[in-house]
Amino acid sequence: MRLSRLFLPTLKENPAEAVIVSHRLMLRAGMIRQHAAGIYNWLPLGTRVLQNIAKIVREEQNFAGAQEIIMPTVQSGELWKESGRYDDYGPEMLRIKDRHERDMLYGPTHEEVVTDIFRNNAKSYRNLPLNLYQIHWKFRDEVRPRFGVMRGREFLMKDAYSFDVDFERSKHSYNQMFVAYLRTFARMGLKAIPMRADSGPIGGDMSHEFIVLAETGESAVFCHKGLLEKPAPENVDYQSNLQAIIDDWTSLYAATEEKHDAAMEAKLGADLVKARGIEVGHIFHFGTKYSAAMKAQIAGPDGQPLTPLMGSYGIGVSRLVGAIIEASHDDAGIIWPEGVAPFRVGIINLKVGDAACDAACTDLYAKFTKAGVDVLYDDRDERAGVKFADNDLIGVPWQIVIGPKGIAKGVVELKRRGSTEKEEISLDAALNKFTAK
Repeated sequence: MRLSRLFLPTLKENPAEAVIVSHRLMLRAGMIRQHAAGIYNWLPLGTRVLQNIAKIVREEQNFAGAQEIIMPTVQSGELWKESGRYDDYGPEMLRIKDRHERDMLYGPTHEEVVTDIFRNNAKSYRNLPLNLYQIHWKFRDEVRPRFGVMRGREFLMKDAYSFDVDFERSKHSYNQMFVAYLRTFARMGLKAIPMRADSGPIGGDMSHEFIVLAETGESAVFCHKGLLEKPAPENVDYQSNLQAIIDDWTSLYAATEEKHDAAMEAKLGADLVKARGIEVGHIFHFGTKYSAAMKAQIAGPDGQPLTPLMGSYGIGVSRLVGAIIEASHDDAGIIWPEGVAPFRVGIINLKVGDAACDAACTDLYAKFTKAGVDVLYDDRDERAGVKFADNDLIGVPWQIVIGPKGIAKGVVELKRRGSTEKEEISLDAALNKFTAK
């Protein structure tokens, strides 16, 4: 993409309405614009990041054996009355009437809908195990939406739902998602700490939330320092017993401020890390809470009716955009991890109109594009300071700076966003660095 053609309405000053870093930088970098309270338009740069995050989430869900579906955003109120949640959920759920005066709602979550899909289409225990997921927009009518995409009313979420014949197999499905979440967040350059949690209105008897550490996080977090050093699981066989991985991660102390144990703090001593964090994922095991209420029965191995056990697994996809920025930024702007960056490489032409600079930039841009590298070519006729400031603001991980002096020597300058280190390399070396297999 040529920057001269990219719809990128950046701002020089911090917007007055933006209180936290991610909100300020997303507005300044031209990623989002507010449509209504807690509801945002996602502009091209923000959309690219959102899609990259969703891609990683989708790949890890598929690898763990989940199958993608799409459920409606507007749901029947009758399903929620069956589960008993229509009146219990509270004012966060937007209730509406259609033209026939039927109770409808804009979905804050999809347990009822997916249970209805299951009961109408699954007939036998042979259909299990089953995990269905979607990456879809949700709406919760927050009384005080704030902090940009971190606490909005409309948000993009990955929600998955598992169905199993008994507790042991249902627990295995839960463990699969636990491990998938560790891998997912690691691929985004994040350190996510799993913590035991309350199930809240979702219900259930086993629950973990995943907290990303960030100085500006919303919650105080206390954990063993070993959790910060533990790498995400690799070469995972999801058909094997995953309990050893779960035990390894949950054996070390981790708690939010509400559940923190002062005695444990004294016991851990120097091994205790005090930080702040942002919740980006939550997994629940709730047994037959919904399947029993909605009579979602199938034929068991003995031919008798069987009520499957369920779990649900959420990741805040749009919230992750804000969380990553909160965890990775400096005074100049965003520092994107490569896995989610809107562009991997930026080419900065220091002297547009100079024949040698233009030719080198155009040739490198064409070769990167042909090789499938996401590249942003700053071909604007602007001062060098403006180009550097904008490229730092939007956070492209690598910058290749091309100017007349360097071209005369046969070199370009390679900069890593977030680092003060620079190096001069040849054009071929710059190309090979990002295209070599």
